[in-house]
Amino acid sequence: MQSTAFTLSPSLTLHRPRGPFSCNRFDPPHLSISASSSKPNESSSSSSSSFHRRYWSVASSSSSSSFKFRPLTSLPTPASSDSDATTRFEARATSVPESADESPNALFKTLQLGSLFGLWYLFNIYFNIYNKQVLKVYQFPVTVTAVQFAVGTLLVLFLWTFNLYKRPKISGSLLAAILPLAMVHTLGNLFTNMSLGKVAVSFTHTIKAMEPFFSVVLSAIFLGEMPTVLAVASLVPIVGGVALASVTEASFNWAGFGSAMASNLTFQSRNVLSKKVMVNKEESVDNINLFSIITVMSFFLLAPVAIFMEGVKFTPAYLQSAGLNVRQLYTRALVAALCFHAYQQVSYMILQRVSPVTHSVGNCVKRVVVIVSSVLFFKTPVSPVNALGTGIALAGVFLYSRAKRIKPKPKTA
Repeated sequence: MQSTAFTLSPSLTLHRPRGPFSCNRFDPPHLSISASSSKPNESSSSSSSSFHRRYWSVASSSSSSSFKFRPLTSLPTPASSDSDATTRFEARATSVPESADESPNALFKTLQLGSLFGLWYLFNIYFNIYNKQVLKVYQFPVTVTAVQFAVGTLLVLFLWTFNLYKRPKISGSLLAAILPLAMVHTLGNLFTNMSLGKVAVSFTHTIKAMEPFFSVVLSAIFLGEMPTVLAVASLVPIVGGVALASVTEASFNWAGFGSAMASNLTFQSRNVLSKKVMVNKEESVDNINLFSIITVMSFFLLAPVAIFMEGVKFTPAYLQSAGLNVRQLYTRALVAALCFHAYQQVSYMILQRVSPVTHSVGNCVKRVVVIVSSVLFFKTPVSPVNALGTGIALAGVFLYSRAKRIKPKPKTA
């Protein structure tokens, strides 16, 4: 919205008072929006100690915020023989460029958004590195995932308890609506950790580049959303690139490959469910609180499963008996859990500020950053053909995000 500056252009004839101490009291004008015209002020021969009240009309000369304010009555002259002296005010609205007063604010928002993207990538890098270090020596992915949800739950409760973030109004119907999302969110993160424990970080994220494929298929089946030709065409390099990278991956195994694929399926099912599940407007929550509720529910869903499947094997006694460095493992697991919650929280904060397509492009860049950083940190052997397949898949993801920006034209009768 453009700001407006009003310029007063008076055409005024002032008269000196006759007496040295005579002074006219000025009553402020009353603003009245009226379509009717007013009769001219009739001249009066009697002397008055105050101006008559003036009523103004607002007339828009165009639709581009140019307004004229004209008095419907002329200003009466003081008691004077100059009866033809009148006062006319005209106020014109001139348009001021938006950048004149909002450029500092726009610059701040740009820097803030850039910082959020940087934190998103940084937390992702640290999560994948520390998480991989934990899973290499402690091969209990269900327990690791439950611990990450537990740390996230403590952070959420801390923010809500001390009013660092507004706590939402939680009802039974709201929890029932979010429960399916929490279930697939739990499975998605669990399958990701299972894959990271079996194959290289770079290969897991290469497989997870298949997310657009599952998104198109599930949206077409359950939502009836048919993709555009460009969107379908962009899936070809994604599928081809992942296939090429898989056959040349040194750390390839079916458990890791299948877990990453299952992660794609569950995460895209979450996106479909979020459109299918409707929440009353009175019970709606913002993205950050939605993620917070999902995190708490995921912990309570997974903790009993972890104990049932893997037992209580995160105690110092068990870790020492397994020959592990307890302090080092706890530190890495804690850092990974904090980064796990932080990067997802920041992701939702970014989603509140940008469009889903922009967020998708940022997610594609994030995957590239994570793959490159993990290859450099872990010194993962990468053949030229493997690197080519990864590059083709990621290029396809970028093309898909661009194709999603193009909306199909509505059919005309």
